[in-house]
Amino acid sequence: MRLTWAQPEDLLAHELVQSAHEGKDITAVRARWVVAGGDPTPAVSGAGPHPAAPELRSLARELLDELDALPAAPAPDEPDDWDAIVGLLPSARDLPRQVSADRVHAAWTGRAAGCLLGKPVEKIPREGIEEILRATGRWPLDRWFTAVGLPGDVARRWPWNRRSAATSLAENIDGMPEDDDLNYPILALTLLEQHGRDFTTNDVAQLWLDNLPAGRVFTAERAAYRNVLDARPVPETATHHNPFREWIGALIRADVFGWVAPGDVRAAARLAWADARLSHTRNGVYGAIWAAALASAAMVCRTVDDVLDAAETVLPPRGRLAHAVRFGREVAAEGGVRAGLDRLHAEFGHLHWVHVLNNAAVIAYALTKGGGEFGPSVSIAVTAGWDTDSAAATVGGVVGALRGVPGIGEQWTAPLRGRIATSLPGGDQRIADLAARTAALAGRGVS
Repeated sequence: MRLTWAQPEDLLAHELVQSAHEGKDITAVRARWVVAGGDPTPAVSGAGPHPAAPELRSLARELLDELDALPAAPAPDEPDDWDAIVGLLPSARDLPRQVSADRVHAAWTGRAAGCLLGKPVEKIPREGIEEILRATGRWPLDRWFTAVGLPGDVARRWPWNRRSAATSLAENIDGMPEDDDLNYPILALTLLEQHGRDFTTNDVAQLWLDNLPAGRVFTAERAAYRNVLDARPVPETATHHNPFREWIGALIRADVFGWVAPGDVRAAARLAWADARLSHTRNGVYGAIWAAALASAAMVCRTVDDVLDAAETVLPPRGRLAHAVRFGREVAAEGGVRAGLDRLHAEFGHLHWVHVLNNAAVIAYALTKGGGEFGPSVSIAVTAGWDTDSAAATVGGVVGALRGVPGIGEQWTAPLRGRIATSLPGGDQRIADLAARTAALAGRGVS
C-alpha cells in the first residue's frame, strides 16, 4: 500500500534536499542510500517511486533518523522562536484597527474564488497551463478553465487534477468544492471560537485530531499529524521525519488569523506562529505569519502596495522569505507578465512546486502586478504554475478584501453560490455565516 507523503523512501529523498538547504552535511547518508539502490531524487507530484523492498524501507527510516540528528548550520537570521523573530523585526506600521463586515465577507469570497480558479490545474506546470488555455481559446487566462474544445492530445499530455476536474471547470462549478485551502480557514475559525487568542499549539493539534480527516492532510501536515498520533511533543511534531517543514502548508492556514486582527499585523503574525509551529519551521512559519499579516492589513488598507508594505514588517528582514517577497515585488515593477514569470522561475525553479519560497514570490508578484484588480491578480497567480490554488486563494483573499464583493465581479462570485463544501464536521458552510463569525471574533479583539 502506498501512503503518499508518508513512505520512508519518499520522505528520505525530500529530506536530503531539505537537510542540504539547512546546511547539514548529507554526503555520507546520500552515499549509503544510493549504494543500497535507493533513489535520491524527490518525486515531483507526491506519488513517489514504486514501493521499496522491506530492507530498503527499513534503511530509509534509519537514514531519516540520522538526518534528523545532524546539526543544521547556524541561522541567526531565521530563528523559530517567537521572541527571537520579534527581535529581528522593524517597527510595525500604525494602521487603523476597525472591523468591516463587508471586507471580511469579501475576503472569504475572494479566497474561495481564487482557490477555485487554480484547482483544476494544480500540479500542472506553467507550460501545460498555457497550452491548455491556448487550445481552448482562453489565453491569457481571464475566466474559469474549461474542457470544452480541449484536443485529446493536450488533455492526455496535461491531465486535469483528478480530484478537481468534476467540480472546478466552467461547465460543472456548483458552489465552492471541498479543498484544504478552505478547510483550514474554517478550522482556524473554530479554534479561535473555542480557545480565543490565547490558544496553544497543542490546542491546534487536538483540534486536528477531533476534526481533520487524515486523508485530507498533505505534505507537512500529514507528517505532523502522524507525529501527533505518535505523541511526539511540539515542536518535534514539525521536524521528525518531516522534510516538508518549509513548504506552503502553514501559509494556507493563516488568513483567518489576520481577518480577526484587522490592522494589527504583529498580533495576526503571533496567532499564525502558534498554529504554524505544529508542522513547520523557519520559512514555513514565516510564510504563515506573512499571510496572516497580509490578511490583517487587507482589512484596513486602501491599496495592494500598502498591504504588502505592512505585511513585510513581520518578516525577519535578512531571511529567505523576505527576499522572495521583495524579489516578487521588484520583478512586478519591470516588463510584462511573461518576462516576470520567466524571472521568477529562473530564481526559484529549482524548488518543489509546493515550497513556500517560490509561492510567496508568486503571491507578491501577482498582488503587485494585478494592481488591485481581482481577475488579473488571481489569473497571474494561477498561470505561474506552482501551487496554483493555494497561491490564488491567498491573492484572492487580499484583493477581495480591498475591492469588496461587487469589486470581485459577478463572473467570479456567482458560481460560488455563496457556499463552501468541506470535509470538516458540519458539512457545507455558507460564506455569509463564516464571515459573520469571523467579524464577531474581530470585533472582540479591537479596542
